[in-house]
Amino acid sequence: MTTQTHSFQAETARLLNLVATALYSEREVFLRELISNASDACDKRRFLAQQQADLLDADASLKILIAANRDAGTLAITDGGIGMDHDDLMANLGTIAKSGTADFAAAMAESKDASSLIGQFGVGFYSAFMVADRVTVDTRKAGTENAFRWESTGDGSFTITDIDGAETPIGTTIVLHLKGDAHEFLEAYRLQALVRLYADHMTFPVSLLSEDGEAEQINEAQALWLRPKAEITDEQHKAFYNHVAGTFDEPWETLHLNLEGQLEYTALLYLPTQRPFDLFQPERRCQIKLFVRRVFITDDAPELLPAYLRFVQGLIDSQDLPLNISREMLQNAPQLQVMNRQLTKRVLSTLAKRKKDDPEGYDQFWEAFGAVLKEGLYEDRDRGEDILPLVRFKSTTQDGLTDLDGYLGRMKEGQTQIFYATGESEASILASPHLEGFRDRGLEVLIAADAVDAFWIPTTGAYDGKFFVSITHGAADLSAFAADAGVDAETDGTYGKADTGAEATDPGELIAWLKTRFDQDVADIRPTDRLADSPACFVASENSMDMQLSKILKASGQDAGAVQRVLEINPRHPLVASLATEISSAPGSTRAEQVADLLFDMALVVEGEAPRNPGTFAKSLAQVLDGALKG
Repeated sequence: MTTQTHSFQAETARLLNLVATALYSEREVFLRELISNASDACDKRRFLAQQQADLLDADASLKILIAANRDAGTLAITDGGIGMDHDDLMANLGTIAKSGTADFAAAMAESKDASSLIGQFGVGFYSAFMVADRVTVDTRKAGTENAFRWESTGDGSFTITDIDGAETPIGTTIVLHLKGDAHEFLEAYRLQALVRLYADHMTFPVSLLSEDGEAEQINEAQALWLRPKAEITDEQHKAFYNHVAGTFDEPWETLHLNLEGQLEYTALLYLPTQRPFDLFQPERRCQIKLFVRRVFITDDAPELLPAYLRFVQGLIDSQDLPLNISREMLQNAPQLQVMNRQLTKRVLSTLAKRKKDDPEGYDQFWEAFGAVLKEGLYEDRDRGEDILPLVRFKSTTQDGLTDLDGYLGRMKEGQTQIFYATGESEASILASPHLEGFRDRGLEVLIAADAVDAFWIPTTGAYDGKFFVSITHGAADLSAFAADAGVDAETDGTYGKADTGAEATDPGELIAWLKTRFDQDVADIRPTDRLADSPACFVASENSMDMQLSKILKASGQDAGAVQRVLEINPRHPLVASLATEISSAPGSTRAEQVADLLFDMALVVEGEAPRNPGTFAKSLAQVLDGALKG
């Protein structure tokens, strides 16, 4: 008998400590994870036996057995699944298969329910150390004669020992040597309750070995998705959703579909209430599991749903696909394309109904998943008419969220454009000087703070005949709207400081002079009515890309091309008026040149950019401030 001692991968050793301490109050989750792993092993053996018949003979038993030994203080979970060989033990029980401990720890710090992260990070086996101070795994892989024992106390190392293959059945037995305060998991009633909670829906029978040696099945062992809808309780749906999603939140909506006709398949899909940690991973893959005639095939079938619906959890069980379908076949299977269209339509129509019937719940859903759903407006133009009515915005005039129909109903008389503002955050948008003129006129502006907004809104173009126009774009026209007479200029900054009686400066001479200084830096310089309190700002020219989109493209390393920006000045601002007076009365004034440069750089700073020359900017600003203090 040969025994090898190995050290855990460094991050695995750290994770064992995290699991044993931070998740201590939710220890019962270990049973869900170990039974789920056993079920997956049985699924895998049944699937591989479709291609290699000798992996599953007539005597094989694809079931799960739980045995509690009170005298020894041990709990054993045995399955007749695919089993593991030496390499599998090293890969599966010596490292973390799906992600690193750093990600796990970061997600745990943000989560109110850290136990919900176990399944998501592929670390379910290690949850055994929440209740056990020693874990032993005896296993033999189907199609092999050798068997092995893996053992660890979770202290940073583990051993792998060769054991008698003839005495070891195919499959895996995990023995937990329970801690003194975990003996509740030796009680039959406790185990039965947990199995019914977590494993009632599994397709393989889970049995509990009684004290007299009889094995009694304690779960239904019937695929939940094949049961009649009326017979499935909310508790069963929650347990199944938690199982497939690896979470503990409640499903917000359930779609149980039995589709016949061109294709025959069953879909059991769930819309979550909480955002999963990996929602914005670069792969952007859907999480739907694919079954063929109750046989698990893969959870890597992104063709089943578009990426912008990747928050949907659940499974699809097809009657038409072959059991031996490969990854390459899935990529080109016309059946999956049909499923994709049908399921996408059902999900979007369900969201439309929930938006109407449960607006408060929909707003919570939107806060969690709206940024993902909006990706469809950029990627799936054919679905634009279905997705656009679902979109929610914050706005400058409304509390809470609004949709586009609500915005259209509040538009000013004569308004033909839907005004919106993009930016890095809601706070930065609300602080933007570009909003000043819109606020003065009582014009509502939609706040579009998600990065995807900079992409989909310009490409969508219009809604119900009204064009989207960014407030930082030259196409935004306020000339048809007068400032609201009731606005308090002192507190809200009414355009032109009307309360002081200030008249707009004739900007012609000033603009001509500014163009001699900045002609190479901007596409144009012109007066504006979009500003009230601020002296100047930049906008994108009418035929140029919106500035926020240009920033995002540049930040991602893409060539956004030359941005044609326009410098707009507020002819009623005191600084602009003083500058106009200075250049008129003192041509060639050094002070005027210094102020003009500061004006230009301040407009850059407002856009979140650095001044052209920060050192010069700081020096000039200090000189101007010093002069102001000296009078």
